[in-house]
Amino acid sequence: MQITPEITIADWELTESFMRASGPGGQNVNKVASAVELRFEAERSPHLPLAVKQRLRRLAGRRWTKEGAIVIQVSEERSQARNREIARARMADLIRRATEKPKRRIKTRVPLGQKRKRVDAKKHRGQIKTLRGSIDD
Repeated sequence: MQITPEITIADWELTESFMRASGPGGQNVNKVASAVELRFEAERSPHLPLAVKQRLRRLAGRRWTKEGAIVIQVSEERSQARNREIARARMADLIRRATEKPKRRIKTRVPLGQKRKRVDAKKHRGQIKTLRGSIDD
């Protein structure tokens, strides 16, 4: 499976298992195993750099197992082939997003004039509220 020009995932690294899907489907739902579970052993993959693996682990979230595998389950379509395509596309997209290096955040300071403006606005608002009070004779 081609992810980027540099990264290609071999077929032996992917494991597919099929099961019966829950939900609507009529009489067909009890006979055909159309749901797909795609498993990729990301931690042991020789094709992924260490930095990509770390970002992939963060992006995968709950889909990352204790053994270091990513599990994607798809049961959207009634066709097993279509569910298989969707699962492979999701896996490729997830890995592709992990290859993108995040931009470093550049810290910025709040300008002094902006701070003064905020404080002045608060003081003005406070004055308005004090003027609403009862008048002492």
